[in-house]
Amino acid sequence: MSGNPWAQWLDRYDTVPYQLSRKQGWDAFVNAGSRPRFEVLTRAEMRALNADVLADYNEARCVWNANPATIKTQQLARAFDVLEQVMASNRRDGDKLRGAAVIDAEPGLGKTTIATRFAREVHRREYRRHSPETPDGSQRLPVAFVPLNAGVTLKGLNQQLLEFYGHPGASRSTRTQLTSLAMDCVTTCETKLIIIDDLHFVDFRHRNGLEVSNHLKGLANVLPATFLFVGVNLEAKRFFDEGLLGEAAVYAQTSRRTTRCPVAPFSFGDGHSARAWTDLLVTLERHLILADAGPGMLTSQARELHRRTQGRIASLMNLIDRAAFLAITTGVEAITPAVITAALTDNAAQRLAELPA
Repeated sequence: MSGNPWAQWLDRYDTVPYQLSRKQGWDAFVNAGSRPRFEVLTRAEMRALNADVLADYNEARCVWNANPATIKTQQLARAFDVLEQVMASNRRDGDKLRGAAVIDAEPGLGKTTIATRFAREVHRREYRRHSPETPDGSQRLPVAFVPLNAGVTLKGLNQQLLEFYGHPGASRSTRTQLTSLAMDCVTTCETKLIIIDDLHFVDFRHRNGLEVSNHLKGLANVLPATFLFVGVNLEAKRFFDEGLLGEAAVYAQTSRRTTRCPVAPFSFGDGHSARAWTDLLVTLERHLILADAGPGMLTSQARELHRRTQGRIASLMNLIDRAAFLAITTGVEAITPAVITAALTDNAAQRLAELPA
């Protein structure tokens, strides 16, 4: 590349604002290629750049450092195993009920990342076996991604599903019409997997929440698709027992139809768990573009990084992003203990890290 290669790189590979809740954004996410890595300049080479070119190089590094490829952690691998088993039911004929999966865990453990990366593989598999069009000429959409809002109602759920498909009737149809239109979209586009994200926004003990729960069961009964629900502490929020109490909870259909997929934080106790955490840090070390980065830059601080993040991958990524930014802007060019101390992470991780050992 001639001229200013990092400006050219940014023109093509700068931060992408995917809107996964719309088919155009989901399609862009599924079909996006990986960013190409560029060379790491030495301190002397950086000093030789003029101010504008150096600013573009540093901006390109910040974009690169903040966007590592999805790392196949033990948690992600276990979750994929569960989801693949559940998706085996998708091979049933349309007159047979399919099972559903639920990624249920505390915040900051990568639930949505697991769901979207698994769904991307499903989408790509379907496109490998079938054309982008269905036999009747409709657009094939193997996956639908529907994030819920706080206080979502049955009508709101149907509207969000229709908005994913870009259906013009999403904002002007009755509740009954919305249900029919949503079912038509799923079947016409031959959708195989429907992700309902942020399900914890539904209160299953409230009338609206019970309506949403019953509606989801109804859709699962009639649609030839597998549902993947994602949310925070859904078991505690009574999703599986549909808000029922006592013996009545035993008869909740949701508990029989869904398979829970828990996600745990990294621990730092025995040798096996410490090794898994260290392996994650090694992968991140190799990803970062810093002049003085090298083996051991993160792994030598494995215990401190675990203390600062409590083994939660979202908190770790926040901390590493910000530490890499500080390493660039301060000229340290490595993630040192002093940089880790100066880097901020999310409020929950920061608060827990400050508690007495």
